[in-house]
Amino acid sequence: MAAAPWSLGATFGYPEIILALASFFFLLFFNRRRRSSALPINWPFIGMLPALFINLPHLHDYVAHILRHASCTEMFRGPWFLGADLLLTCDPDNVNHIFSANFDNYPKGNQFREVFDIMGHSLFSVDGDSWKFQRKIANALLGYRSSFRAYVIGATREKAEKALVPLLLRKSECGEPMELQEIFTRLTFDVTCLMVFGDDPGSLSPNFPDISFSTAIDDAWEALFFRHAVPKSWWKVMKWFNVGTEKKMANARKVIDQNISQRISQKRQELNAKISKADVLASYMEVVESVKDKLEDTDKFLRDNVLFLMIAGRDAFSISLSWFFFLLHNNPKAKTKLLQELRLCRSSENKSTTFSAEELSGMVYLHGAVCETLRIFPPVPFEEKTALKEDVLPSGARVAAGQRVLVSVYAMGRVEAVWGEDCMDFKPERWITEEGKVRYVPAYKFMAFNCGPRICLGKDLGLMQIKTVVAAVLWNFEVEVLDAARVEPKNSAMIRMKNGMMVTIKKRTHSIE
Repeated sequence: MAAAPWSLGATFGYPEIILALASFFFLLFFNRRRRSSALPINWPFIGMLPALFINLPHLHDYVAHILRHASCTEMFRGPWFLGADLLLTCDPDNVNHIFSANFDNYPKGNQFREVFDIMGHSLFSVDGDSWKFQRKIANALLGYRSSFRAYVIGATREKAEKALVPLLLRKSECGEPMELQEIFTRLTFDVTCLMVFGDDPGSLSPNFPDISFSTAIDDAWEALFFRHAVPKSWWKVMKWFNVGTEKKMANARKVIDQNISQRISQKRQELNAKISKADVLASYMEVVESVKDKLEDTDKFLRDNVLFLMIAGRDAFSISLSWFFFLLHNNPKAKTKLLQELRLCRSSENKSTTFSAEELSGMVYLHGAVCETLRIFPPVPFEEKTALKEDVLPSGARVAAGQRVLVSVYAMGRVEAVWGEDCMDFKPERWITEEGKVRYVPAYKFMAFNCGPRICLGKDLGLMQIKTVVAAVLWNFEVEVLDAARVEPKNSAMIRMKNGMMVTIKKRTHSIE
């Protein structure tokens, strides 16, 4: 039998041929894409996914690292054919363009609502006419009602004076360490329930009762972060099989829906019985009655917006408090200046353990310290948009129609190009003018409260709540952080502390003067 003509396959098996070709293209691709060792490698087929998984335990810092070495804007390539590419940016000019100047071209989009499906069609997730309709309602109820703001600030101060300070006093007398993030989370959960439902669940009681609603919110945010970190098909499969973080999400949703449903039913009974409270849910239910012809499902509308308000009130508040005292622990000079300002602004008539809104309004250094905390540790570490039409950003980056854009608010506060060489320093002074007044910083540079048409309606109220609790704790106690090296951001859609924050509390002597 005649010998077969020579062929490559006669010398090498097909697996070897495939491997050789793959190696060739890999080396070619690697050499072409190797721009900087600081930037992730865009591998064939799998994109930049390996870098993501390697750095997943500290992903927020890794994204900041990328943007720091990429002039604030970089395309993150996901696996081929999965539509997982993300344009990352923390450039203030890009942010201003996306969130303000070209606002209509960058809605949150269907992909965002699919990821954040637990939020339903609340003000948090909708676009277009639905967003305008809900924003108008929220603005009428939250934005301009001085009586509501006074109620919330009063409730915050009362909770700090009658629950938080006594609890910390008992802890200081025992001398036992405590986990401060949990205490702040319980405090803000109670205050937010007072604001939204008109009732105090008492989660800050000395026995620390289990609050399933609050725990479920934490579980949901953890699952939402994972959805952002992997291709959509992955978490969709996990959801189908009800495993991993998707199982946690499903369980959290059941608890959240049951709790809110019970609250709505209870509120209807109160309204029918003419029991009047200055809470948000009652106000929303009154508005819903007048516009119910414009709503497909009034209970779902209430459910979605109640959840949004609970998260906005509880999480941003508690996260800011926790990071404030962590940063203050590492900056004793700032602590001394804050105490001096508290003494200077303290009214001689005020004998309580807390400060009035009038006293707090004159504290410029305290305002700077709170803003500095929100700059370095913004409660919401990223914002996501989807381009409707092709666009070119001020940085020169091209955005295709349907392209997802992720703005890293966390990175923005940690990039020298935005905040200067001292961007990692805690400096309340950067928020104060030479005349000793609060310095204006545009929202597209300081994104803690979003910016543009979607800027947070409760910004001023939230700042006053934080200042109220900070002043009460700082005035009455010395907070000492234990094992500060263990304190780090958690991988979550809200930037809580991964390991909590253990502290010891000592009573200040001047608090009884």
